[in-house]
Amino acid sequence: MAASTNTTPSIVDTNSSEEATAKAIQKRYEGLVTVRNKAIKGKGAWYWSHLEPLLVHNNETGLPKAVKLRCFLCDAVFSASNPSRTASEHLKRGTCPNFNSAAKPISSVSPETGSGAGAIVVVSSPPSSSVHRRKRSSSPPPPPPPVMQQYGADPLRAVSGLLQPQQQQQHLMLSGGKDDLGALAMLEDSVKKLKSPKTSPGVVLHKTQVDSAIDYLADWVYESCGSVSFSSLEHPKFRAFLTQVGLPPVFPREFVGSRLDSKFEEVKSESEARIRDAMFFQMASDGWKIKDYESDQKLVNLTVNLPNGTSLYRRAVFVNGSVPSNYAEDVLWETISGICGNLVQNCVGIVADKFKSKALRNLENQNHWMVNLSCQYQGFNSLIKDFTKEFPLFRTVAENCIKLANFVNYNSRIRNSFHKFQMQEYGHTWLLRVFPMREFEDFNFEPVYVMIEDTLSSVRALQLVLLDESFKMVSMEDRNAIEIGEMIRDVRFWNDLEAVHGLVKLVKDMAKEIETEKPLVGQCLLLWNELRTKVKDWCSKFNIAEGAIEKLIERRFRKNYHPAWAASYILDPLYLIRDTSGKYLPPFKHLTPEQEKDVDRLITRLVSRDEAHIVLMELMKWRTEGLDPVYAQAVQMKERDPITGKMRIVNPQSSRLVWETYLTEFKSLGRVAVRLIFLHATCCGFKCSWSLWKWICSHGHYKTSLDKVQKLIFVAAHSKLERRDFSSDEDKDAEFFTFANGEDDVLNDVLVDSSSV
Repeated sequence: MAASTNTTPSIVDTNSSEEATAKAIQKRYEGLVTVRNKAIKGKGAWYWSHLEPLLVHNNETGLPKAVKLRCFLCDAVFSASNPSRTASEHLKRGTCPNFNSAAKPISSVSPETGSGAGAIVVVSSPPSSSVHRRKRSSSPPPPPPPVMQQYGADPLRAVSGLLQPQQQQQHLMLSGGKDDLGALAMLEDSVKKLKSPKTSPGVVLHKTQVDSAIDYLADWVYESCGSVSFSSLEHPKFRAFLTQVGLPPVFPREFVGSRLDSKFEEVKSESEARIRDAMFFQMASDGWKIKDYESDQKLVNLTVNLPNGTSLYRRAVFVNGSVPSNYAEDVLWETISGICGNLVQNCVGIVADKFKSKALRNLENQNHWMVNLSCQYQGFNSLIKDFTKEFPLFRTVAENCIKLANFVNYNSRIRNSFHKFQMQEYGHTWLLRVFPMREFEDFNFEPVYVMIEDTLSSVRALQLVLLDESFKMVSMEDRNAIEIGEMIRDVRFWNDLEAVHGLVKLVKDMAKEIETEKPLVGQCLLLWNELRTKVKDWCSKFNIAEGAIEKLIERRFRKNYHPAWAASYILDPLYLIRDTSGKYLPPFKHLTPEQEKDVDRLITRLVSRDEAHIVLMELMKWRTEGLDPVYAQAVQMKERDPITGKMRIVNPQSSRLVWETYLTEFKSLGRVAVRLIFLHATCCGFKCSWSLWKWICSHGHYKTSLDKVQKLIFVAAHSKLERRDFSSDEDKDAEFFTFANGEDDVLNDVLVDSSSV
């Protein structure tokens, strides 16, 4: 960790509190934009069609300083602390000069009485729930039928005006009640069409506009990859929408026929051209360790990583059951051969998530130029399994959580008391989720983690249960209640619970960051050093001996370690350290003696025997002379990411480009460096919708169907990788609903509090 601290110059923050405030304001702005986008699609408040979130920046620092709302109709700007109140005061109360001429929500339109004596207005009772209010306010009210406009809303006068407009008739009752008004309007419309067949045309689009719109629609369906079902294209409401905007109806068969074939060939041709343009590439393979416990089916994704930082999807492989090592080896080599033919040396390595497989090691031993790595995201997740299996504290906490949850959930008196205090403290009730102990025996800690979170989120309600009269009554009848009561009162129980939860969250957060950031191989040593530091702090906080936990971390580190970690760390100019003489030198002092030997062994393996002594001499020169300070500083230059607020390398490709354009005297070492520096340390990539290919896995004998799904996955993955969008639609929806809380409370408490800054 010292290496990363000393080697990378950064922009000095003048005030850390300003940075935290700016980050909170940025999050609030993004949350408001998300809510507005949902509302525009008909899933939120009506007023978002007139209001737009604005992010105001500080002129001196460039950091966000406030979030505002701008009215589309009059360009007025307001505070964004309460959008609902702004809408009520500015729009509904007539403050906005242009709102009266705009389309209003149905809730803001008062029913009008019919002209003339005896006119009757049918007014429904207002809905009692906010859900109904949102539905009614999502679109303006349809105009009444022309006959009702003339005679009011009275069914009798409407019928009289339609059938015998020149005569006055006595009041009649429509046999169908109020619902007959819709049929009456349809009848009048039919009569008008017969009397005036030449009606004004609706929306008319040119053929090029129609073709372009259908192409965009097809791309959206393809890139959703199962999230949008093909059958939904035939939904009546969707058909009505197409008609409303002037488009012809579309059919699923049109989208999975020649149109899909053409799109696939276009994307495949572009992808292959990019691969041919690159001098070499890395193969990434994920999905070998992913398992569906119901069907034991897997979708293995194979991706190509290029030196310029882009990734291209190659193929998907459907597998059932346990996969032997030699099968994985065959799939990987077959894919590599299919990409580069006889020029297999263009593939300089593989990163995959199958640690126990011998495939990676065998391929590396057979091809000396290859560097085959284990996925670091999977490595950190496997560390949690190690804790579950060998750290006794995890078993103790799991057993206590199961015992507590069963007692609360299955005793009706305790459950009722628990719900009473939940409602009092949190405003809603829930059961404590509980899972059988066999989940823990399978070293699957995720269910236990869920139980721990449930228990910690209910701590106040559980403590109040002990003071309730119902618990005292149960304690007189059930000795188990006494034991549970003592456990809830025990400070050590809660300390252990928080300790296990904190350790798992620590590792999960780092794994999530690895999945998001997708670090390169040179960063692996720093990641594990960061983990050691955080775990040491965790041990100190919860007064836990470091020995046992450090032993588990070191064992997992050795399982994942590859000499390329150390070699890339030494050769990447990003990690050079400035010494007292002003030189920027590689950080050999942060390697162990064994890791220094690994650097020599790996570099000599990656060159021919004739170059071995030459590359070692160049390595010694690199160790003593390093890089010109100006170029080193240019490589290590950072800037603040405007979205996340984190410091980022300005040009991640600089490390490789320096070796190719400036350090030309290192001919042999330079060829090794440019191949090592760009290697990815994770294989996390495109996430496919399970619902679509699950059916294909169970009906794999339909070759045509499988071929269509393969093409669909290829097109969707290509688009997502192009946009660097690695999340699924389900993840995005879950994130949205995490921030959305009803119509007005659009962000969580932390963000709402920050809006007042």
